[in-house]
Amino acid sequence: MNNKYVINIGRQLGSGGREIGAKLAAQLDISFYDKELINIASQESGLCKEFFEKADEKASRSTIGLFGMRFPFINDGTIPNNNCLSNDALFKIQSDAIRKLAEEESCLFVGRCADYILRDNPHCVNIFISASKEDRIKRLCLKMGIDAEKAEGLMDKTDRERASYYNYYSYKIWGAASTYHLCIDSSALGIDETVEFIKLFIRKKLGL
Repeated sequence: MNNKYVINIGRQLGSGGREIGAKLAAQLDISFYDKELINIASQESGLCKEFFEKADEKASRSTIGLFGMRFPFINDGTIPNNNCLSNDALFKIQSDAIRKLAEEESCLFVGRCADYILRDNPHCVNIFISASKEDRIKRLCLKMGIDAEKAEGLMDKTDRERASYYNYYSYKIWGAASTYHLCIDSSALGIDETVEFIKLFIRKKLGL
């Protein structure tokens, strides 16, 4: 019996989603992957990590690739040549890295459409974390040393990019309740209590 499982977290910028994910992974004693996926995808493909950093959670500007179709749906391991190194091709490489990690160990992924990539894995829990606008702005101001106006602008820009990326590659709706097993507002309970709530949900859903 396969006892490996995966937690996938989508999140609004400033909601504390990454912090919640890191604490969950530590308490469940499983691996945590966020920006680390960029290095892994770079190492696996032999491509410079700057390619992945520039494309990170950003939808492709073009929908047609070398073979007249979007690369995420290429299943034969084909990777386009360097003349067609689009965001779609980078998504394909990163998707393969996510699938490989999920096969090898229990882990938690933040963003990167991991819930869609692993949609056929029966041992996944997909979660979306939001927070009040006020809490998000306050968190970003403290974390990044910026004023409220810049924090709000960054929130809007980043959330648009994340939504566009997720909707483009998954054909589902980023942040919509029907997309996830659990949607939770971290402002309601605070970071640590949100971690405890999600942990209980995970254990009940997966029978841990």
